[in-house]
Order: sequence, then structure tokens, then C-alpha cells
Amino acid sequence: MNPRPVSGRAAAADRLARADRSRTFPPLPVRTGARGLFAESWWGSAWLDALETTALDSARLARGRTYARDGHVDTINVTPGRIVATVRGSRPRPYSAEIRLRTLTDQEWDGLLDAIAAEPGRLTALLAKKLPPAVAEGEVRLLPGPGDLVPRCSCPDHGRPCKHAAALCFQVARLLDADPFVLLLMRGRGERELLDALSRRNAALTAREARDHAPAADQPAPYRRGPGGGPQAADAEQGSVAASVGAPGEAAFGGAPGEQPAPAETPPRGVPARSALSDRPRPPLPPPLPLPPQPGRPQALPDGDGLPFDPATLEFLAADAAARAHACVSAARTPGADTERTAVHSPFPALPPWEDAIRLTATAHPTAGLTATTRALYRDLAAATGRTPTDVARAVAAWRQGGPEGLVLLDTPWNPPAGDFDRARSALLAADLPSLRPRHNHLTDPDRGIQLRFGHDHRWYPYESEPGAEDWWPAGPADPDAVGALTTLLAR
Repeated sequence: MNPRPVSGRAAAADRLARADRSRTFPPLPVRTGARGLFAESWWGSAWLDALETTALDSARLARGRTYARDGHVDTINVTPGRIVATVRGSRPRPYSAEIRLRTLTDQEWDGLLDAIAAEPGRLTALLAKKLPPAVAEGEVRLLPGPGDLVPRCSCPDHGRPCKHAAALCFQVARLLDADPFVLLLMRGRGERELLDALSRRNAALTAREARDHAPAADQPAPYRRGPGGGPQAADAEQGSVAASVGAPGEAAFGGAPGEQPAPAETPPRGVPARSALSDRPRPPLPPPLPLPPQPGRPQALPDGDGLPFDPATLEFLAADAAARAHACVSAARTPGADTERTAVHSPFPALPPWEDAIRLTATAHPTAGLTATTRALYRDLAAATGRTPTDVARAVAAWRQGGPEGLVLLDTPWNPPAGDFDRARSALLAADLPSLRPRHNHLTDPDRGIQLRFGHDHRWYPYESEPGAEDWWPAGPADPDAVGALTTLLAR
């Protein structure tokens, strides 16, 4: 039997629920000049009390406090029962610190929500980002006690906690100062989820109180015989009916003769949503944010064992995504008031795998120097593409020289038509520069080990080699002027 397909509304609600149970906080600012208590609220201080009563080494706590104050803790992610962040230590790569906390059971959540809904002031305090003691320390305890916080870290220090996990705990105390719903999320429920549940409980409580305080419905009097032997209750009932009907000429419900009954109130009628929203004025969109001069660089990721990916590769791809996004936004034209929107072509057309791998390598590591990291990258790329590390290094240099055109000119000569190529040879001779031998789109002086290659973009790409070796490498940026390109090449 095939499972029932999930509706779009249910899928959207599921996405909202998952998003509500995960919150990410950017790195907190450095605390300058703060040497007193780290937490400002009583619940933040209680969080740190749980950390300090668990710690086995006060020196590690002091170093963790210093790390937190100096801004060594990067982005913090909070999910039910788990807090994770990268903490920068003495090594180039940060460590992954983690704090675990037990989540509440469904029965505990029911008791906690009932306690909040029973007192409106408690919900008011929560909405004002305050944590009432009656909520935090009631029958269901929200704040951690001794031993409830379980620290973990990828560093080699086996302290409990190490300074990196301690720094994370100190920064979490600052998050709790600003928003106690972070503590509720650690215990298993997101803010939207909690407010929805409290809204339902308040509605049910209001309805129940309304039923309890409503006047009781009229009940028939107990049957008893009157003094005359007749049924007194029946007579009373008949009398009440007669009084309600009234005699001719009298108004109903006991009104005076000639008096008209008050007209019943007509309930207000709603309007269709389409009518309410069709002519609704909308504010103008805010102006676009200014484009930063350079694309951002991703944060360094910590090393981890058993991960399905290489952290360095992920950093590599993140840097490329930032560079591509920056280039696309730079190339996009903002349409004016009187101009029509035109299609914007991506500055990154589709490339074959080899060219795209070279592009990634050249743009993610824009410096020309060879380091241990770049050498390892070249070896891995050569093994994956069936090339040699030298081929990879030469192709990276060609890409940095001229992008896709520079990579094409590295291996593919072509025959340019008469015109710019021939005029450039005459200009070189007129400038009293060394005579270069033409072949295809190349102008070469093998004795000096210099060469100019003419591109399809009408620019000149300088190359150099050891004299007589025919081992040509890109040497400097392309130049639209052959004289300028050769003069720069000779000055190297």
C-alpha cells in the first residue's frame, strides 16, 4: 500500500516546525572592559552555576571565560538537547565544541505549559524576555542542575569541560540573558511551537471558566401539591407562559400596552478577504543593500573524524559560491524608472569538468605562491583528472592570466586573420623591440625564452620559458597592446 502523499500545507507546516527547533546565532561581540559577572540575568547566572559545579578544573573555566570575552566563539547553533559552535584556539583550524542537555518529556511539557497558562503574568513575563522563577524552578525544572550539562570538544584536551566548551557555555549565558526562549528550545520546544500551545490552552481555559460562571438554565420546580390540592408547579408554569405571551393589547415579555419590543441587534457582517486586500496600499520596497567591494570569506571549519566530507573542501566550495554570487550581483543591472528589465547573463557559463576544476582551484586560492595546501590540492586534482601536478599548476596559472581564454590559449593554437596580428608585428619592430618569429597565433624568441600569444579576445598573453627548453608558462596578465605586453615581459 502506497503511503498517502503529504499535502503542500502539511509540508510547509513541517518545514516551519523544523525551522522553529533550530536557531543560529552569529558570533557575539567582544566584551570590552567587562570583568565582573559574566551573566546579567538570574537565569543566566544559574546556567553558569551548573557549569561551575560540574567543572573539575577552575583554571580551564578561567581560560574559557577569557576565550568567550575575547570573541573566540564563532556562530552558535541551538537545537533541542544540543548546542554546537566552533571555537578558535591556538591552532589554525577551530575546534568543534558541544554542550548536551536532556530534553523534557511530553508529560513534563504538559505540566509546564499548564503552569504557565494558569497564571497570565507568567506568559507576559516570557513575552517580555523574562524568565519567572516559578516557571524555571517549578515542578518541572527548566534550568540545569549539577551534572546536567555534558560538554564535548574535538580538541585533544580531555578536561571536563575544556576551555573551548567552557567558552561556549559562557556565551550561551549571554544568549539566555537576551532571550529565555533559548533555554526552552534546549529543553525541546521552539518559541512558535510554545506560543501556539499556550494560545490553545488559554482558549480552552477561558471557555471552561465561561461555562463555570454561566447562570444555570431554568429548571422545572419540583412537583408538589398546593394548598388546594392542585399541582402548584404546573399552575406556576402555565402562569409564566401566559405572562410571556401577554394579553391582547400588551407587548410581549411583560411590556406596557402600545409599547414596541426593542429590535434585536444585527450581528456584524464580514467582508470577503479579496475585497479587504484588493486595494490595500503596500509600502515601497526598501532600497537594495550596497554591494561589498569583495566577496566574503567563509569561516574556517574544524577538523572532524568520521565526517562524510572534507572540511577544507567545504570551505573551498563556500568561497567559490561567495565569489560567484558577488560576480553575478555585480553583473546584474538595476533597471531604472523608465527602462525595461533586460536579461542578465551569468558571468559563469557552463564549463567542462576540467575547466571548472581549474577555475575552482584558481579562484579559491588567488595567490600565485605554492604552499603545502596548494601542492596537496594540485596532487588530488591531478589524480582525479588523469593529469600531472605540473599540468594542473600550469593550467591554474593560465586561468589566473586570462580566465577561460587564457586556458584555451595554453594548449590550442589558432590562425588569426590578417589585421591586428600583423599590425602588432610592425609595431614591435618600430618600437625597436626584439624580433619575434610568428607561428600560428604565437610570436616567439626562443633564444630569450619569451613568447606572446594572441587571443580571440584581441589581447596578448605573455609566456616565458627556460631558453631552448620549450617549457612555456604564463607570465603576467594579458595586455591589449603587444608593445606593452612585450616590454613588461622583458622587464621581468
